[in-house]
Amino acid sequence: MAMLSDPSRKYRPFPQVPLPDRQWPSRTITQPPRWLSTDLRDGNQAIVDPMDAVKKNRFFDTLVEIGVKEIEIGFPAAGQTEFDFISALVRSGKIPDDVIVQVLTQSREDLIRTSFQSLGGADKAIVHLYNAVSPAWREIVFRMTPEEVREIAVKGAKVMRDEAAKRPETDWHFQYSPETFSTAELDFSISVCEAVMEVLQPTAERPIILNLPATVEAATPNVYADQIEYFCRNLPNRDRAVISLHTHNDRGTGVAAAELGLMAGADRIEGCLFGNGERTGNCCLVTLALNMYTQGIDPGLDFSDIDRIIETVEYCNQIPVHQRHPYGGELVFTAFSGSHQDAIKKGFAAQEQRNDELWRVPYLPIDPADLGRSYEAVIRVNSQSGKGGFAWVLEQDQGLKLPKKLQVDFSQHVQRLADELGRELNAADIWDTFRKAYFVKVPERRFRLVDFEERRAADGDRIFSGTIEVDGREQRVSGRGKGLIASVLATLKDEFALELEVLDYSEHALGTGTDARAATYLECTTPAGNTVWGVGIDQDVATASVRAILSAANSAVREQA
Repeated sequence: MAMLSDPSRKYRPFPQVPLPDRQWPSRTITQPPRWLSTDLRDGNQAIVDPMDAVKKNRFFDTLVEIGVKEIEIGFPAAGQTEFDFISALVRSGKIPDDVIVQVLTQSREDLIRTSFQSLGGADKAIVHLYNAVSPAWREIVFRMTPEEVREIAVKGAKVMRDEAAKRPETDWHFQYSPETFSTAELDFSISVCEAVMEVLQPTAERPIILNLPATVEAATPNVYADQIEYFCRNLPNRDRAVISLHTHNDRGTGVAAAELGLMAGADRIEGCLFGNGERTGNCCLVTLALNMYTQGIDPGLDFSDIDRIIETVEYCNQIPVHQRHPYGGELVFTAFSGSHQDAIKKGFAAQEQRNDELWRVPYLPIDPADLGRSYEAVIRVNSQSGKGGFAWVLEQDQGLKLPKKLQVDFSQHVQRLADELGRELNAADIWDTFRKAYFVKVPERRFRLVDFEERRAADGDRIFSGTIEVDGREQRVSGRGKGLIASVLATLKDEFALELEVLDYSEHALGTGTDARAATYLECTTPAGNTVWGVGIDQDVATASVRAILSAANSAVREQA
């Protein structure tokens, strides 16, 4: 088949909805919808190898733990495996009192009867009836008139009503979907739903659920919102219906369409965890719920241990959650870019200083801790990262708070390693590079402190005396100065002809209590004008200072080599 030179000629723009006074654009979402998970039905139909009973039970338990109160557990007429799982789940007694299960059936008498049989013994349940109503289905698939298609829905509703009446021990609820709603004429969809309501006779106290699916996304999400608002305005007895949405993601806007649909008047959302579903998937309940969370709305779903939820979903579906999937992806709270890392690092520092509940950290729309994620992987280092990245990693991993100038100095070492390895640097890489760069607990160094003591002379000077290992051999040394640091610098000059001048000194505690240590940083200059840094770590702050001076001395020797 030859391809058209301009493929766009095959398509026509989707017609606009006649709604010039639309109200939804000025509305905001202020409360969560009713949630229905279709993971065990729509999601299960969309995976290569459908879930067995073990996986479906595990998934069901996870949905209950999250707090989903309405769960579509299968398509009973699809096969014996589906029927047996549904029947066993109903009989198991594991469905909580506040959870209602739902099954899906086409509008065919035998399939509807099978669906009711699968739910035998349930305390309460929803039977979800559907038939396609759009022109493409009427004309191409069914070759029926609109009146004939409406009659399919009416007959199915009558069978559903009669089957429920035979089983009064169960509290039955009814749901109807004008399937392919998003590509059907609005007035025809309304007329079909009205006909179904006439059969089932819902009330405001016991409303019918009318599910309006974007079976295939065919327009921008604002058009879908117009469709929902138009439907809600023009449906007779609107107060007797719960308007439910089931959006798919063909255009990549399934979540957006659901959000705008809620603004347009919908009450309920159907979807799957992480958006699994036919073709490109459907509305992601995780994304939609946590979008609400970030706007100060409690979605009523618990994703505080999102990694465990991901583990269940990946095991049951055998489909990995993408690294960039909103909120759940491995990399969504991770910054490699230097400017991003710097902003995040400053955001965390400001957050700690404010010590209030308001979350304000650049690049992070939600606190990773709210999803059970640690801060350790928020900033990760590769060749694109800046000094803020490795500084954050060192602070989180080792507790070191490097001065700004030391960060600049160390950045060249990190950049060199990143370029050599051509991969992300982990915390061990960075710590190993830091130790080698500043001679912290490494064997390859000219000067190593063995022991020392300090005493005050009669004139107030400090006298440093101790043992330093020089090129592997211990040597007794001593020096005199106005303070400890000055006396050690004098020792280096007198004993080894090595001159250093301290430009800056800083220190901080590492840890608290009996395990507390001290970290000392020295910026020094040599007679040649070179700047070298020294780093010392010890349980005693004085010893840490001596180690920092010898670290700087080792750096100076390396500069001279």
